[in-house]
Amino acid sequence: MKASQGSLGRVFIIRLEDGDRVPTCLEDFARTQQISHAQVVLIGGIEGGQVVVGPRQSREYPPEPVLIPLDGAHEVAGLGIIAPGEDGTPKLHIHAALGRMGKTTTGCLRPGVNTWIVGEAVMYEILGAKAVRRFDEATKFNLLQTE
Repeated sequence: MKASQGSLGRVFIIRLEDGDRVPTCLEDFARTQQISHAQVVLIGGIEGGQVVVGPRQSREYPPEPVLIPLDGAHEVAGLGIIAPGEDGTPKLHIHAALGRMGKTTTGCLRPGVNTWIVGEAVMYEILGAKAVRRFDEATKFNLLQTE
């Protein structure tokens, strides 16, 4: 395990509007506010797009993602971390539980999904942390690396 210490900076309450794309809209917000590191909590509704629900084979590298398309509007509760990519731009890694008609899917919102009517997020800025997302050749993921 590796870690980097930071302290709490600004806190933003954000309303996502119908059709806003997650995670892109939250990364764009972080960039305009000059936030490099943050925690994001997301609730509301989403639809469209796909969710990564795991690799096809657990120990096959690089992993082949299993993507599930979202059929209709889903309730969402998600949690993520923003850290800069190697190019310095904010990158959000967010996982969420998505519910519809008594069934739940949990996965990564990496491919992007759309806000359905309204999404609400709280972004907690983290100051002084030393972490970056670096491309890992074996997994083909941009993994969080602390410095």
